[in-house]
Amino acid sequence: MKVFRIWAYYFKHALVNILTNRLINVITIGTITISLLLVGSFMLFFDNINNWMTEWGKSLSMSIYLNDGVDRKTKNAIEKVLKKLPGAEIKGFVSKEEAEADLRRALGDQAGLLDGLRKNPLPASIEIIFKDVRHDSIDPREIKQRLEDLEGVEEVQYSEQWIERLEGLLNMLKMTGLVTGALLCLAVLFIITNTIKLTIYARRDEIEIFKLVGATDRFIKIPFLIEGVIHGILGGLLALGILFLIYALISVNAIQVFGLPVLTITFLPQAQMLLIVLLSLALGLAGSFIAIGRFFRF
Repeated sequence: MKVFRIWAYYFKHALVNILTNRLINVITIGTITISLLLVGSFMLFFDNINNWMTEWGKSLSMSIYLNDGVDRKTKNAIEKVLKKLPGAEIKGFVSKEEAEADLRRALGDQAGLLDGLRKNPLPASIEIIFKDVRHDSIDPREIKQRLEDLEGVEEVQYSEQWIERLEGLLNMLKMTGLVTGALLCLAVLFIITNTIKLTIYARRDEIEIFKLVGATDRFIKIPFLIEGVIHGILGGLLALGILFLIYALISVNAIQVFGLPVLTITFLPQAQMLLIVLLSLALGLAGSFIAIGRFFRF
């Protein structure tokens, strides 16, 4: 019972101090929230892109772009070759006009940029997808080369090419995200440390009185540690709440390209949400330890 009363005093003392110095504590919690919101945004982005690439990698699709003016006989000959490919299914033919219409829809309000073109530069294409075929049983590079040798074929692109390009870009973005996240964590640590320092300076006379009446360093410093923990937890929870709100407002139900697996936007898994809260708690506790280290013995 005595232990409960002591810890109740600690928490009450920490909350009273936070309410007394509302402005500086609101600024601190706000800064933590913004920093962890950026970290959470990176995590949400990479989670969804990785999920999409995993699903995308389970299927193989190809776009066979045709030369301008290819005749019906040549087109039929190309389709005949495509049908003989193991597991290949022709999804459809996209004419030059349909390709331009798709591009205009994608550009939206910027579609007027295409009005200045004298002729349609987009090629017609045949879209195929490989179903129920193991990736190690076919060589997309060899198929690409064979198809590009056909009369009437200008170029062939397959889905794994985009995955390879995306992986390189994502690796670079991950490094940028890690560096940015580390800098944001250092900034949060610095802000919490200085907030607790300012609180200690503002209450140094009160602290001296506590010491004169026999209070131990532990008795004095625990409320400051609790303040840092409260800063961190509130900042982490607010960051997750805002991130979920943004996700709910701007996320779309699904994205699909050329018959590839649907990309469904999902929120962070529970493990990562817990990681953000624990990270914020750890930053708050570490900042408090650093701040009180100059004033108290451990």
